[in-house]
Amino acid sequence: MLDSLDFSNLKKDVTWKALPISIILFLLISYFSLSIFGFSSSNFGVSQEIKPVSDFSVQTMNRDGIDKSNEDGKFNLSDHLGSIVILDFMSVGCVNCHYVQDHIEENIDYWRSLEGDYQIEVISIASWYDYESFEFVNETFGDIDSIKFMNWTVANGAKDSVILENGLRGDLVEYYSAQSLPLVIVIDQEGFAISKENSGLPLDGWEEFDRSIELAVLGDAESLRFGIKKADDSIYGVLILGLLLGVLVFFSPCAFPVLPSFITYYLGLKIREQEYIFDQNFEDSEQRKNLTNSFEIGIFAAFGQLSFFFVVGIIIFLLREIVNLTNILNDLSIIISFILIFLGVLMLLGWTGNISMRLQSILDKFQTNESDEVFTPRRNMYLWGIGYSAASVDCTAAAVFPFMAWLISIGDYALFSGLFGLVISVSILMISVIVIVGSGGQTVAQKMSEFSGIIKSIGAWMMIFAGIGLFVYLTQRELMGDIF
Repeated sequence: MLDSLDFSNLKKDVTWKALPISIILFLLISYFSLSIFGFSSSNFGVSQEIKPVSDFSVQTMNRDGIDKSNEDGKFNLSDHLGSIVILDFMSVGCVNCHYVQDHIEENIDYWRSLEGDYQIEVISIASWYDYESFEFVNETFGDIDSIKFMNWTVANGAKDSVILENGLRGDLVEYYSAQSLPLVIVIDQEGFAISKENSGLPLDGWEEFDRSIELAVLGDAESLRFGIKKADDSIYGVLILGLLLGVLVFFSPCAFPVLPSFITYYLGLKIREQEYIFDQNFEDSEQRKNLTNSFEIGIFAAFGQLSFFFVVGIIIFLLREIVNLTNILNDLSIIISFILIFLGVLMLLGWTGNISMRLQSILDKFQTNESDEVFTPRRNMYLWGIGYSAASVDCTAAAVFPFMAWLISIGDYALFSGLFGLVISVSILMISVIVIVGSGGQTVAQKMSEFSGIIKSIGAWMMIFAGIGLFVYLTQRELMGDIF
């Protein structure tokens, strides 16, 4: 491998000219991704029918002087009417949830000190109750020696937590549309939702959310009320829910560092295609058409995503009773971040270019009989689809785990319909990104080919940034909190 590295690339002007361009592109595409996520999540689970949220009863950690609970150690929402309740749906294995925890920890004393007619109550409810045991949640958030210790009420949700009429019970995740974590809701003194947030790092820096709390304490938040929609468990309902969750999965905060490098890599493929056309002296339009087609390549990338989730899904069902999957997913995401950095450095040193030449020399032998495989972007984008999904697995799990558990509890028809919607949504988004980027066609690629050197360097820098961004997001909560 060392023989194929060209360290002289670090002395070339084009390498360092690409650096500021890469930074700007990375920030712009990341902001666009997070904006889409914020817009989608703000409308997820919201109803135009304004009515009080469902009452529930959950088992707390029952810590003296910390957890607000009755004599049975339970927190009943109806017992706290007349107070402002900040309701935090979370899990141990949800990285984004811990950013919500940081925000609560930093502001809880201030919220409780606000002068007004109503007091503040905060409760965090573990919502992966099919995967994370009560003991595990208590050990993580209830133990004062834990680095994730919460000095406010912590409880574990359940499939029978929601209190319905006639003594019936309901699933907490279903009645609060908490399939996608994190989810934090502000409930006013009369039991109406007035604010919600589905990200631990909202682009407005929590301004709107915090302002709603201040207004609620004063009793001035009635105009902010909205309804919380119970998840529809019909075939059509779970299909739509799967489609919406697909948008959140694709643009999740764990994925946004990878999206810029993904787009830049595809642009690099378009330029390498032009170089290949020039070297092979292709004149026939049909020959060129067979090389790359944005829609077809998008399908390969989408299939890479689906392949990854298919394998992960099998592993989850086989190992969920044996090992702690939440910690494994977090560790896997950190490993992926280092792999991205390593591959980006190799790209910067010209390693991928040499590998591509070797692959191409092999493929050229089959050009006559396998003309549709003569260029490699199909397999490259399939692998990128796998890598994109692997990088975002930690945040993706926060949506997919409870969603799948809820679907299983409903029945086989729901599992099939919901996952079909999720698969279709993610696939359409992946294909759309490829088609949009490639919509300029050959003309744009030809004009960009004269800048092939700098674009290859941009792709390498972007991959390095993707790895660094993912690592910082997963491990440096204080720094991310300062940035946002």
